[in-house]
Amino acid sequence: MTIVAEQYAHVVGVDTHARTHTFSMLAASTGAVIGTSTFPTTGAGMSRAVEWIRRRTPTGNVLVAVEGTSSYGARLTRLLEVERFAVCEARPPRRQSRRAHGKSDAIDAVAAARTVLGSATTELVSPRAEGLREALRILLAARRSMDTQRTGARNALTALLRTLDLGIDARSPLTAAQVRTVQGWRARQGDGAAAAVARAEARRLASAVITLGAELEDNQRALAERVQLMAPGILDISGVGPVTAAIILAAYSHHGRVRSEAAFAALAGASPVPASSGNTNRHRLNRYGDRQLNRALDVVARTRSLTDPATRAYIGRRTAEGKSPREIRRCLKRFIARQIFRQLQTLMA
Repeated sequence: MTIVAEQYAHVVGVDTHARTHTFSMLAASTGAVIGTSTFPTTGAGMSRAVEWIRRRTPTGNVLVAVEGTSSYGARLTRLLEVERFAVCEARPPRRQSRRAHGKSDAIDAVAAARTVLGSATTELVSPRAEGLREALRILLAARRSMDTQRTGARNALTALLRTLDLGIDARSPLTAAQVRTVQGWRARQGDGAAAAVARAEARRLASAVITLGAELEDNQRALAERVQLMAPGILDISGVGPVTAAIILAAYSHHGRVRSEAAFAALAGASPVPASSGNTNRHRLNRYGDRQLNRALDVVARTRSLTDPATRAYIGRRTAEGKSPREIRRCLKRFIARQIFRQLQTLMA
C-alpha cells in the first residue's frame, strides 16, 4: 500500500472561501510547512495561485488537497485539473485538533494538507465529475424552481376561483381542461371592476401554469438525453425515470466515488438504523444522507409497488410476516439502493 508521503514530494492544502483561498505547501517527507499564501478568487488570482505552486514544486510531483471541491473550491478544482495537477478532497480536521491548534485560514490550510499526508493513495477522495453531472445538477435545480413556481401559481388560481364566482367549479383540484379554459378567457363587456381584474389575474395564473408545465416537459427531455449519455441503459431499470435517474447520477457522480453498495445506501439515508431494546427487535428510519437521493429511491419503490409483480409479491410476503407498510418501504429502498449501485458499477465502469 502506497501512502501520499511516499508518492508525492509536496502536498498543498487549500482553505476555500467566497472571496479568498489560502494555500499552504508542505514537504511530504517531513510535513514541514514550506510556504503559505492567500489569493483572491478571481480568475487572475487563481492563475497567480497556480504559478505560486509551480514555482515551489519544480518537479511537478505535487498533490493539492482542496476543501469544498463542489462548493467554494469548485472553480479552483476545475482549474487545477485543467493544469494537470493531482487533486483530491481534503478531509475535515478533527474537533480535538481544532481545539489544540486554534483556527485561522492558514491553520486550516495546513490541516487540509495534513489530513491526507498519511493516507493511502487509494483512499483519496476524488472531486466529483464535472461535465454531464454538472449539467444534470443545473437542470435539476431549474426543475425544482419551476415546479415550485407552478405549484404556487396553481394554488393561487384555485384560491381565486374559490373566492369569486367566475364560472369555474373549483371545489376539487383544477383539471388541465379547466386551466386551459381559464387561459382562453377574454375581456367581457359589462363586468364590474372587481370581476374584470379577477378574470385577468386568473388568465395570467392559468397561462403561468401551462407555460411552466411545458418548460418542465422540456426539462425532462433534456434530463433524459443527458442521463442516457452519462449512463446508457439506466432508464431500463424498473421504476427509474429521467428525473429520478438524474438525481441518482448527480449523487453517484462517477465510478469510484462511492466505495460500496452499503456506502451508497448510507449516502441515500436508506441504511436502516438499529432501534432494538429488550424484547423489541426493530430498525428505524435513517434521517441522514442525501435527502434528494432518498426521495428518488422512495419514488422508485412506490412505482414498483404499483407496477412490478415481483415487488407486489414481496410486499405481500412481508405483510404476512407482520411488517408495517413503513418497514416494508424501508426494506424496499435498501434493496433498490443495492440493485442500482451494482448496475451503476456496470453501466459507468
